[in-house]
Amino acid sequence: MLDTALSVRETIQDKALVRSFSYINGKWCASATGDSFGVSDPASGDKLGDVTAMSAEESLAAVDAAQAAFPDWSGMLPQKRAAILRRWFELQIEHKEDLARIMVLEQGKPISEARGEIEYGAAFVEFYAEESKRPNIEGVTSHLPDAEVELWREPVGVAALITPWNFPSAMLTRKAAAALAAGCTVVAHPSGETPFSALALAELAERAGVPAGVFNVVTGSAPTVVEPWTRDPRVRALSFTGSTEIGKLLYRQSADTVKRLVMELGGHAPVIVFKGADLDVAVAETIKAKFATSGQDCLGANRIFVERPIYKEFCDRFTEATRRLTVGAGMEDPDIGPLMNEKAIAKQEEHVADALTKGAKLACGGKRHPLGPLFFEPTVLVDVPADALILSEETFGPVAPILPFDTEDEVIARANDSEFGLVAYVHSHDPRRIYRLSRALQFGMVAVNRTKVTGAPIPFGGTKQSGLGREGARQGMEEFTEIKYVCRDWA
Repeated sequence: MLDTALSVRETIQDKALVRSFSYINGKWCASATGDSFGVSDPASGDKLGDVTAMSAEESLAAVDAAQAAFPDWSGMLPQKRAAILRRWFELQIEHKEDLARIMVLEQGKPISEARGEIEYGAAFVEFYAEESKRPNIEGVTSHLPDAEVELWREPVGVAALITPWNFPSAMLTRKAAAALAAGCTVVAHPSGETPFSALALAELAERAGVPAGVFNVVTGSAPTVVEPWTRDPRVRALSFTGSTEIGKLLYRQSADTVKRLVMELGGHAPVIVFKGADLDVAVAETIKAKFATSGQDCLGANRIFVERPIYKEFCDRFTEATRRLTVGAGMEDPDIGPLMNEKAIAKQEEHVADALTKGAKLACGGKRHPLGPLFFEPTVLVDVPADALILSEETFGPVAPILPFDTEDEVIARANDSEFGLVAYVHSHDPRRIYRLSRALQFGMVAVNRTKVTGAPIPFGGTKQSGLGREGARQGMEEFTEIKYVCRDWA
């Protein structure tokens, strides 16, 4: 029997937002086997409740529902789809505080960050509500006499969405809003560590008038739920945010059915600080880039390169700013919350120990925080050697490695020396240098003298093994469409 997550309900106003069942074909469904899994608060370790674990057959039932709903949803007037999406957006904003509190309890991030994520995620729904009404027929000058040529954009069909635990609300809305606006129907699988946020969004989607079968959320073991989708030819698109390792697995599993793939995978972001940059800004922005979401962010700064003439001053200032960061449970709104699980903590310890063994110096932090088993001290490592693991592996936690560089060509080569290519951060006031770096850095996004760059109007994504395709902007909706070419002779 499922524990109905009373501990979560006690903290919010709208109790119906806390759901323990999957949402399939407009109904809240428990697994016929009675299987379930527990969800815990990473700050306290307390159990929040149980969520149903669906079988492979039940996962395919969600595809059945989405496939059946596709003709009506894709054929609906765009204005009507837009109105439904707009209402979904409004409900997310109306329930921002409850959604943020649910997120803090299951994910651990500071409450102010959680509120920001709800607003950020809802912005995609608002954006795509409008984008869904844009004309999708493009006239082309004909190359044939007496022929008219048009290009139509049509929805691909059923889209599978697999979302991560670090942004359990925004990653779902960013994907689902684009797919739904394009006219696709959706089957979604949230991380087993943070399912309550996705289920709350399903509750609000139902209230917004999303028809049965159009938006389905299936909880359970990822291999059990997702693998049937990768094999099913009715699922025409798959969008995934998570590790490069799992992305490659899904890529292979989807090959036989030649799906449209959108993947936002690992990151290993460099921060490059040149002499002449505003050090106050560079330190403050690098603190944000490193420690947002307690470092559990694919955009997180993982390699901080500082030009040698300002290296010591930057290290001193950055270390002092890091020491001032507060650590605590998310509801206390600290700077740093708990990490997601023991595996994440172990990785911080491994990277710190490896760097120190190889000659790095510990400026501050470096160990578990006394608050609890999933808290880790904000940590700064300086003089990190090139062969340290932290310079080649994504840390995904609050450990900042800093190292000096001497020339522009050198730092470009070192920054690009990675299998990842999601985002790079540059601090400089030399316009020619900024242009050269923006061109030379092999990353999908480059931020100059700032950290925050993402949002609904921009195409988010990376190069190399950081992913495929783009999310957000017009391009994000186009990922869920096919181009049909029509050549017409009226004679």
